Amino acid sequence: MPLAARRMTVVQLLPALESGGVERSTLEIAAALVRAGHRAVVVSAGGRLLPALQATGAEHVALDIGRKSPLALRHVRRLRRLFAELEADIVHARSRLPAWLGWRALRGMPAGARPRFVTTAHGLNSPSRYSAIMARGERVICVSATVRAHLLRHYPGTPGERLRVIPRGIDPAAFPRRALPDPRARAGLAASHPQLAGEGPLLLLPGRGTRLKGHADALALLARLRGDGRDARLWMPGAREPGRERYLAELERGAAALGIAGAVAMTPPTAAIAEAYAASDLVLQLSRKPEAFGRTVIEALAVGRPVLGWDQGGVGELLRELQPSGAVAPFDRDRLAAAARRLLGQAPALPATMPYTLAAMQAATLAVYAEFDRR
Repeated sequence: MPLAARRMTVVQLLPALESGGVERSTLEIAAALVRAGHRAVVVSAGGRLLPALQATGAEHVALDIGRKSPLALRHVRRLRRLFAELEADIVHARSRLPAWLGWRALRGMPAGARPRFVTTAHGLNSPSRYSAIMARGERVICVSATVRAHLLRHYPGTPGERLRVIPRGIDPAAFPRRALPDPRARAGLAASHPQLAGEGPLLLLPGRGTRLKGHADALALLARLRGDGRDARLWMPGAREPGRERYLAELERGAAALGIAGAVAMTPPTAAIAEAYAASDLVLQLSRKPEAFGRTVIEALAVGRPVLGWDQGGVGELLRELQPSGAVAPFDRDRLAAAARRLLGQAPALPATMPYTLAAMQAATLAVYAEFDRR
């Protein structure tokens, strides 16, 4: 009987349930499976998102399959038994070590009782034999066309017909369109961070405290805009994180050297990111390393805020499709400043609706599962 016509058991493999895009996608697909009447099982070391997973109705098996150690191979036999006990239909691996362990477990099962193997390439991993496992799925889900091209370029033996591009998506209800400007949101932000008060434009660069996120480029941009006589401000939620004190001090020295220290707020991450977008006039995505997808882009555009970013990776892919005026040749600060002036001078036309939704991603993933017939 086709899988689409009966209850499936899908086992997702990942290192842990702490935070991040991989973990979020795991929970989203588990929830979709349960709602559709299927059985969702997740194997990981657990973590702070475990209660959220269990709230979806999914099951969890605690197994530390993400720890890089020769001892990890001991989990292969345990996984093989688990797949057999569950009578799993699909094993879906979302990270490299769990994928290798799952693949080895499947190789040792009788062909007629072997679950089908699916992988999701969530990132642009450095090409290697170790990373190649993510291209070995009977179906390989790519979170963007950028990821698909990356896999085909570095693993040319990968059959293209196995690849499925399923972009990440957002819940539109969590990112409702807001008027631009939004005085209430800006006033609320200024009350919490007085250095962001003012009549001029607010730039927003969300991202964790690492050099790869392009904070220095954002500071340089702010200095240019203020040099034009604009009372521009910059908020960088996520730049202040435990363990990143040296990097934060470096950014603070850079802001002081540029003469803009009083117009910048470097804060911990905010849980109210939709409200942060609403308070801003221009959202920046300046990662120095190409990203597999650009969730910031679709979140900000859904709220109705223009985005400015480097034209590379998944960010460039989304900007070229949804808001081309925001895509700038990577690391060209002159063009970045020119584009920022244009976008602040006249907001561009933004998508009326956001095509990249959570529901679309969930439906497309379950459709991939349903492609298989149980042998």
